Amino acid sequence: MERVASKVPIPTILLRGLRRRCPRCGEGPLFRQWIHAHARCPVCDLQYQRNYGDIWMWVIITDRLPIALGIILIYFGFRSTNWSLGAGFFLLLLIPLLATMRERQGLAIALDYLWRIYLPDPSDDIHREPYVLNRNNP
Repeated sequence: MERVASKVPIPTILLRGLRRRCPRCGEGPLFRQWIHAHARCPVCDLQYQRNYGDIWMWVIITDRLPIALGIILIYFGFRSTNWSLGAGFFLLLLIPLLATMRERQGLAIALDYLWRIYLPDPSDDIHREPYVLNRNNP
């Protein structure tokens, strides 16, 4: 079996995920609703997740990035002296988590796609078909 390698640079694939587009073709949308992903890309037919939960590792990693901001602030001396300051600090952490949820989910799908490309599983359909950048141009 011939190993299929991505012809698209890694940063481009990650940017496609951040833009909530298919990591392979860059055209199909990732989500049908807020964070409910399509099963497959409507343009290139890429299966986004082979199994439910395949992207959990990447979701957990990308969730920790905004939380790291709070940890850094506490480490460098931020202290809550009253309840309003504590509530503001909590909102400072919560707002970026909610505001970037779709982008982080898209990034997680793109990272999982790269994982599937560079650490191939012979049973994955992604390695059975040739990589097609655009179906109109054979």
